[in-house]
Amino acid sequence: MITKDVLDFLPVIILTGILVAVTAFMGYVFKPRNHHSLRSVAILVLGDIGRSPRMMYHAQSFAENGFVTDVVGYGGSDLTPALERLPRVKARYLSEPPTILRYLPFVIAAPIKIIHQIVSILLVLLVDIEKPPEFIVVQNPPSIPSLALVQLVGRIRGSKVIIDWHNLGYSILALKLGEKHLFVRIYKWFEATFGYSAYAHLFVTRAMRDHLVKEWDLQGHKVVLHDRPPQHFHLTTSNLQDPRAVIAHSAPNPTALPNYSEIRSPTHRPDRPAILVSSTSWTPDEDFSILLQALAIYELRAQELSRPGSEGTLPKLLAIVTGKGPLKQKYMEEVNEMQKSWDWVRCISLWLEAEDYPVLLGGADLGVSLHSSSSGLDLPMKIVDMFGCGLPVCALNFKCLDELVKHGKNGVIFHDAGELAEQLEVRLSPFI
Repeated sequence: MITKDVLDFLPVIILTGILVAVTAFMGYVFKPRNHHSLRSVAILVLGDIGRSPRMMYHAQSFAENGFVTDVVGYGGSDLTPALERLPRVKARYLSEPPTILRYLPFVIAAPIKIIHQIVSILLVLLVDIEKPPEFIVVQNPPSIPSLALVQLVGRIRGSKVIIDWHNLGYSILALKLGEKHLFVRIYKWFEATFGYSAYAHLFVTRAMRDHLVKEWDLQGHKVVLHDRPPQHFHLTTSNLQDPRAVIAHSAPNPTALPNYSEIRSPTHRPDRPAILVSSTSWTPDEDFSILLQALAIYELRAQELSRPGSEGTLPKLLAIVTGKGPLKQKYMEEVNEMQKSWDWVRCISLWLEAEDYPVLLGGADLGVSLHSSSSGLDLPMKIVDMFGCGLPVCALNFKCLDELVKHGKNGVIFHDAGELAEQLEVRLSPFI
């Protein structure tokens, strides 16, 4: 029996098949050519460029090493100031789908969106960028249709394709549909077919490299590039007295260098509460309920310790959650309802521009990562940013986290809300 889900996504499946067939045919017709422009690169981000820090850092690195750099993707957020100042960098924004599609049924809107996206990408990579780039770097995921398109463009223009493996696209889809779902299997096949062969592969972890080499027999150069924070992520001259000071651009201390080898204890501040920061995309692979439950436990514990005769006390806590995503409204409504009865904890959400985010991290007292990884093979950039600002980190454990966080050395690892609440108490007790 054909379910409604299958009928809804049938146009997407058909278009995917057409894309595969056309790409295979074009790859057969067009032989590789070597007329590309040396020392040039096109970087494709199938999302908001300003919310893709790793790809912006790639662009900055290419430009600083003498490459003419085109960054292709969608608008929405500002680029990092360092990237905007480089003369060799040009942002080429893909056109957004027509707004009328929002009001059409999914079975009609989805195929149109896919066609619009394919045409937009090909126009930029084949027409707008007049001289063929020497390299095309593509962020994965998403895999559809970007992996097939860059292989096609590379074939036509003689460009070398580099795939930057952030995660596995099919594993993200599996969070919603389940690993055995038809669409997950199609996505996995597509990702493996158009991802296994490239001039080079970049990986965020050794675990991802080893897994993909074993499972998909990846061809080409293979390099593990662990994320590192940029230079503008560091401690501020003084911790924030008011979260609104973030917008005022507190002056950074250029002499404060990242320290990955030890945990910095929060400094006593009688003039403000302790500040906890967590950055999230508000998606299913980051379970915000863990932090919410931990804050509720911390509130109860703080109330207990504040009673007469109790030994010790805990500081008041301001939890600032940054980021955008589909589950934000749901969780913030829960937070607002719960904190009506709270006296020691407050939780707010903020969206910060690129230049403001490191200021917040550099003035906070504790960072929390809820990233769990759909594949268990990637690492969260947010922890790297926190380390760069000298911020002590509590991180949710998953398969390859030990490539970044060494428990008890440069951070602490938790498995559930109870453990996180204990760590909040231990880390923040010296704040008094």
